Amino acid sequence: MTGKVSVYTLGCSKNRVDSEHLMQQLEAGGWDVVPDAAEEDYPLDVLIINTCGFIHDAREESVDYILEALQEKQNGRIGKVMVMGCLSKRYRKELEREIPEVDALFGVEDIPLITATLGVRYNPGLATQRVLSTPAHYAYLKLSEGCDRGCAYCAIPLIRGKHISRPKEDLIKEARFLAEQGVKELVLVAQDTSFYGLDLYGKRQLAELMESLCKIDSIQWIRLLYTYPQGFPVEVLKLMGTEKKICQYIDIPLQHVSDRVLSAMRRNTTKVQTLQLLEDFRKFVPGICIRTTLMVGHPGEGEKEFRELTGFVEEARFERMGAFMYSREEGTYGALHLKDTVPQKVKRERYARLMELQKGISFAYNQSRVGNSCNVLADYLISEDTNNRVTVLGRTQYEAPEVDGQIILENAPKVVPGTFVTALITKADEYDLYARLIKE
Repeated sequence: MTGKVSVYTLGCSKNRVDSEHLMQQLEAGGWDVVPDAAEEDYPLDVLIINTCGFIHDAREESVDYILEALQEKQNGRIGKVMVMGCLSKRYRKELEREIPEVDALFGVEDIPLITATLGVRYNPGLATQRVLSTPAHYAYLKLSEGCDRGCAYCAIPLIRGKHISRPKEDLIKEARFLAEQGVKELVLVAQDTSFYGLDLYGKRQLAELMESLCKIDSIQWIRLLYTYPQGFPVEVLKLMGTEKKICQYIDIPLQHVSDRVLSAMRRNTTKVQTLQLLEDFRKFVPGICIRTTLMVGHPGEGEKEFRELTGFVEEARFERMGAFMYSREEGTYGALHLKDTVPQKVKRERYARLMELQKGISFAYNQSRVGNSCNVLADYLISEDTNNRVTVLGRTQYEAPEVDGQIILENAPKVVPGTFVTALITKADEYDLYARLIKE
């Protein structure tokens, strides 16, 4: 059984890595693989949708896409529609009942079962190889599966289980494979990257792993996402401050700063510890770009706690920040033991206030970069129809792919995606920067 198959990925970058591993197995088994198929790629024999089930909005997006795909199936443009990932792991019975037109449902750990269903024997020898669905010059490297944290609001441990680190030698082998495919930037991801190695080696091994990855010659940037504040390994900061290949950028979802709310969230940290950690970040890595994610409306957050949060954001001056509203997730500690006391209207208002505050901080940060030269990695080329100029969308070490703003490099027709160029930042808005080419 072979044909044309697409794996369409929704949700986080960790899902994307799972999809890429699956596509490698299917391609080796003789299938014609199309990552993230668009309309022009139809017809398809099989569409596999890798879903997200983290919060309500993500679940809605996944269900909407499934329904759209089933319409294409009815129109004869897709043969079979299969669903995998977090949504189908968590809500399998509900999906079977509500959307019986789906041809097969799989969980997050079912890649061998999916390949078998499509007539392909799973090959463990390909476990460190992938079909990339990102631009060829960057890729995500997933360090581990699952999470041992018991945050009150989070369903991930219920879906993906306990934290399981991948052996260091497998990760290095996969990174070397990616480098051979032309990857220049590795973006390290997991549910909690800072926890890496504790289960396998008896101690955290993130710094040691990053040091090993730096030895791969063609890898030029290593970026760290999804760290956790409690027990953060300071040796990572020391390495980041001295190793040129490691981007001076860190993603650390802090969620809140009020001790009352942090306790209700079961975050196992305090305001004092959070402030000390941020101080360490800026001490060991001067000029570091810190991205965080915060939550509004969690049980225990009154107006006093929210004002404490906004005061913290104003003082901390995060270079990058996102936020989301508390969502009661069934089966979590919060759903079982805490009352969702904050009205939805209040959550929306707090979210808007917080993001408006951050907009000003982000603009001031971007403005401070005007007049600086920087090393830009070109991601995409865009031709502007009005004057036929070529615009390049790229990033510096201070912008992560898909989540941060971009460097908009105007009138740069000779720049090739995947190459590094030197540019001068000429102007800024709240999230993006504009630049001109200094030299190729």
